[in-house]
Amino acid sequence: MLAHGALLRKNFFNVEQMKKIIQDYHDADLSSEEILLMDFAQQIIQQPGSITQEDMDALHNTELTDEEILDIVVAVTARGFFSKTLDALAVKPDEIYRELEPELIRSLTIGRPFS
Repeated sequence: MLAHGALLRKNFFNVEQMKKIIQDYHDADLSSEEILLMDFAQQIIQQPGSITQEDMDALHNTELTDEEILDIVVAVTARGFFSKTLDALAVKPDEIYRELEPELIRSLTIGRPFS
């Protein structure tokens, strides 16, 4: 989460927006399309077998193509795999992430603490 959080912080959101997204992205002033994508990503992580044609239709209704939906699925699953691998091997995050605000570091760190 640190890497993606740092990218979002640097290019798109201020600290307060990031904290809102982390706490509850449904209440973070995101567009309906962004919320739909976040819901879909969370569904992939938590219950991948529950994805239905209705879920796909909702994504297509935002004008996403099948290729773009595949990109989302691959990005979410690859990130999950990579994060778990790094955590299992006790790999420490790159020092550059210390440039993030301390409250974001705490909020974005999942697994082993960033010490």
